[in-house]
Amino acid sequence: MLSVTEQIKIEELFQTGLKHYHSRDFFEAHEVWEELWSEYYLEDRKFIQGLIQLAVSFVHLGNGNMNGAKSLLRKCTEKFESFFGIHRGINVQILLDNIEQVRRAYEVANVPDDFDWNLVPSLD
Repeated sequence: MLSVTEQIKIEELFQTGLKHYHSRDFFEAHEVWEELWSEYYLEDRKFIQGLIQLAVSFVHLGNGNMNGAKSLLRKCTEKFESFFGIHRGINVQILLDNIEQVRRAYEVANVPDDFDWNLVPSLD
């Protein structure tokens, strides 16, 4: 059983990761969520891992690593498919639909400039 202090820290890490993600600082979002994933063995750690992989997909895209971006997008999709409804305030089906739009955009993008960054899922 987690202490109240641990529960607060977990929520702070999750929210800090969201803040970085929403500001499109995908590397920092991944770093914070990685700490959450590695420091706490959470029941939904697969979901957290999916968020990490989603963020890193966009890091790879920004660095021009299309193969890495595509690979991590595929991996995060597999993680999120284990969840349903609203999870951690995120509508999983909408997230999966948005990731599918990103996947299709990745298929035609040869370089990051070809990608419409407005397709990045909002995680709301």
